[in-house]
Amino acid sequence: MRYVGNIYRPPSEAGSLLIQATIGCPHNKCTFCSLYKGVRFRVRPVQEIKEDLLAARDHYGPFVQSLFFPDGNTIIMKTDQLVEIFSYARQLFPHLERITVYGSARFVNKKSLPELTRLREAGLNRIHMGMESGDDATLEKICKGSNSEEIIAAGLKLKQAGIETSEYYLVGIAGRSRWREHALNSARVLSAFSPEFIRLRTFAPEPGTPIQEEISSGSFEYLSPHEALREVRLLIENLHCQNSMVLSDHITNYWNVHGMIPEDREKMLASIDLALEIDESRFRTPDLHHR
Repeated sequence: MRYVGNIYRPPSEAGSLLIQATIGCPHNKCTFCSLYKGVRFRVRPVQEIKEDLLAARDHYGPFVQSLFFPDGNTIIMKTDQLVEIFSYARQLFPHLERITVYGSARFVNKKSLPELTRLREAGLNRIHMGMESGDDATLEKICKGSNSEEIIAAGLKLKQAGIETSEYYLVGIAGRSRWREHALNSARVLSAFSPEFIRLRTFAPEPGTPIQEEISSGSFEYLSPHEALREVRLLIENLHCQNSMVLSDHITNYWNVHGMIPEDREKMLASIDLALEIDESRFRTPDLHHR
């Protein structure tokens, strides 16, 4: 297998085979992200991807059960290309249970419902979507490249196509000035399409990013541990999803919040209330954690 640059994958893909299908990110303008800065986005030739899949089969055998195709927004590849590599992967790995990619709302929406259905039939089970926020003012501020209507449209389209959505909420990305709007509008957006997974990530500044410069200048106020937990509480309190799993599966988070909405809501809120009784000095200080 051949890899170009650093390879990033969600924590939930720790046990997955990683085959690089794209290099970099086609958007690459988010003010908080440094993962693909300085990397020119490009799609790897399908033949190269298939050669790497074959090399992986020869090395690991046919028993791979989960496969993730980095880099950022691999969903942007042409549908025929994705169908070809997904179908080939299923031929090589007959025990394959899950194929996943990254795909933000903007790029998911470039696919028609029939195209997404074809991808699901070819083996695509789940898309990891970095929503970050459902608040339009916050999305514009962080240069996310999508708005709340687009996020809802993408979520509903994936639901109709039968593809699971793993949606990411970035705690603290609106700072102190807009944390309430960030939480409430995100709850509204997520409730509109009930993603299978809502994954919490607490914003941790990365050196060299525009938002780090805002923090240094004082124009962006970073949330304290208790403030971040109150934001999460407000989000969960206002989620009206059906059968959505909330997960706190990342080192950046201050507290392990997890459960199903709606049935585990009160349990999660009680857990956060317990965390809020702990003195803030016992929580980690803000520093760099790779996502």
